[in-house]
Formats: sequence, structure tokens, C-alpha cells
Amino acid sequence: MSLKRVYAAVGMVIAGLVLIVALFTSWYTLDESDQAVILTFGKAEDTVTDPGLHFKLPWPVQRVEKLARETKSLQFGFKNSEGKKELSEETKMITGDENIVFADLVVQWKITDPKKYLFNADNPEEVLYDATSASLRSIIGSSKIDDALTSGKAEIEGNVRDLLTTLMEKYDVGISILAVKLKDVELPNKEVRSAFTAVTDARETMNTKMNEAKKYENQRMNEAKGERDAIISKAKGEKAARLETARGDVAVFNKLYKEYKSNPEVTRERLTIETLEQVLPGAEIYIMNDEGNTLKYFPIRPMEKEEPKPAEKTEGDE
Repeated sequence: MSLKRVYAAVGMVIAGLVLIVALFTSWYTLDESDQAVILTFGKAEDTVTDPGLHFKLPWPVQRVEKLARETKSLQFGFKNSEGKKELSEETKMITGDENIVFADLVVQWKITDPKKYLFNADNPEEVLYDATSASLRSIIGSSKIDDALTSGKAEIEGNVRDLLTTLMEKYDVGISILAVKLKDVELPNKEVRSAFTAVTDARETMNTKMNEAKKYENQRMNEAKGERDAIISKAKGEKAARLETARGDVAVFNKLYKEYKSNPEVTRERLTIETLEQVLPGAEIYIMNDEGNTLKYFPIRPMEKEEPKPAEKTEGDE
């Protein structure tokens, strides 16, 4: 075999390999949950998000970097060991009132700029993890332990989300924060937890008693207001009645005075008679004989009250 034929055979093999590589690297498929960045000689060109079959220049001219579009979760501060949750030391934090707590949370995030995600940082997820730690420590460090353990968790979550979003925009690695959820905020040991529980129970009892006292106060105040309104209403009614009676008396007096001015004698006699009619029906009447030294009287009223006895029957009446 001549050297020329050997070169020709080697050339044909190389050409076949190039053709095969070009054939298999000039297309790619994209799922609905993925997005792709086209790299031309290592430089990012286009971002493709439409699912399906796509074509490109063969390798090594162009290559494709696929990234997920769905929401991802970052679990900060805890790890699973044989099915059990174990808090790591990095979750130990100091609150604003100088108490030690263990805090862990979950961050929901997604890649919104694939080019920045690929080229603005060596490890964007590590940047996100460190930013999450810094944000959580900053917010916990400015919060009170009562807020962190009880009703202030929602506010802490919102503050951590806002600070973390600000940091990720500053780092500019193509990641957007969707949500932050505090999983647990725990005290370091049983003794501290027991003491805090006792304090919390005492505070709840105090709040309950205060609410009951406030409720009783409101009830008594409402009853007192009701009684006051009833007394005022009754007084107003009596006032109106007294005024109407007074107006009536004044009207009668004015009428009598008018009659008196026109005929004084007749009016005087009439008033005297009317007064006697009002007084005499309730008076006791006596007939007296004042002769000698002894005052003798004959009571009429007791005799009027005595019932007459029935007459006895005789033989002639029959």
C-alpha cells in the first residue's frame, strides 16, 4: 500500500468523524422547564427559552448551556442525618436583646438572567447562600427574642426577603428571590426553653386577665351608661310633664283671674263653694249643744255607717 493511499484513508476517516460530530452537535432540544444560552467560541450570544428542536453551528464553533427555569429551593441552616434534622453551628445567632437562638429558613429562587448566572460569578449558588446567611443574621441581630420565637416571624421573613433581594441585585448574578420562609427558631437548650416557656405562659395569663378585666370594665361602663341614659330620659319626661302641668295651672289661673276681674263677687263665691265641695266630703260632721259646763255633741257619721236592723215579724203581719 502506497503512502498516498494511507493519507487518503486517514483523511476520509477524519472527514467522517468531523461529519459525524457536526451532525450530532448541530442541533439540540429544549424542555419546557429549561432555558439555554448559545456560546460562540465561549462568548454568550443568545438566550433560548422556546421548547422543542433547535439548530446551531456544530461544535466547537457553538455549544449550548442549559439551565433550569423552574423555582429552586435553598435550605439554609439545617441538614438531615439518618432522617433526623440537625442544626448546624452556622445557625447560631444573637438577637438584638443579646439572646442566643438557632434559626433556619428556606429561600425560593430562580434564574432570571442565564448569561449573568453563567459568567458574573464562579458559583452563583454559593453567593446566594452567603447572602442568605448575612441577611438572616442582620435581621435576627436587630430583632427581639420574643419576636423571633412568637408573633414576629412574618415581619422577620419580610425583612430578610427585602435585604436578600437588595444584596442579590447588587451582586448581579442573574438570580431573583421569590420567597423566604423561616422554618424554626429555637433556643439553645432545654433549660432555656423551659424558662422562656414559663415566661411566655405568664405573659399569656397576664394578657388574658387584662382582657377579662377590660371586658368587665366595658360591660359595667355600658350598664352605667344605660342607667344614666334611662335616668336622664325619665328626668326629661318628668320635666316635660311638670312644664305641661304648670302651663295648665297658669292657663286656669289666668282664666280665673279674667273672670275675677270682670265679676269679683260672683267669682269669689264660686271659688268658696268649689273649695267647700272639695273639703266637706271628707269632713266629720257633729251636732253640738253648748249649754252649761258640759259640751255635748251628737255624732252623725257613725250613725250613718250603722246598717238598719230588719223589722221583727208579728202575727198580724202574717
